[in-house]
Amino acid sequence: MTMSIEVAQLRITRDLKEAEAALDEALVCQAALLMTVVSARKETGSPPFKGHETLLRLNKSQQSLLASGGDLSRVHGQLLDIAREMSGGSHDCPDDWREPMGFEAADAA
Repeated sequence: MTMSIEVAQLRITRDLKEAEAALDEALVCQAALLMTVVSARKETGSPPFKGHETLLRLNKSQQSLLASGGDLSRVHGQLLDIAREMSGGSHDCPDDWREPMGFEAADAA
């Protein structure tokens, strides 16, 4: 079965948006979990360092998600380059797509 360039671009655009949104949602959920764990420790009167290793692991997990976001940003940029090469443009993706999220620094890394 042959897929047209237009169909491929639409599917890639859809899946890329979903992947970016899922990463953001995972970060939000982990941030909420961190807040809940620390609040629970505080509010239950647990010792100050109870669960410290757990918090360190959660923080490491958040760092991994942030690194994944940088990699996904690079994928986004490379897919835009491919779209421009294949069809002279890209669907609903502004030229300044990196700026609102601050990804210009991620590309420099």
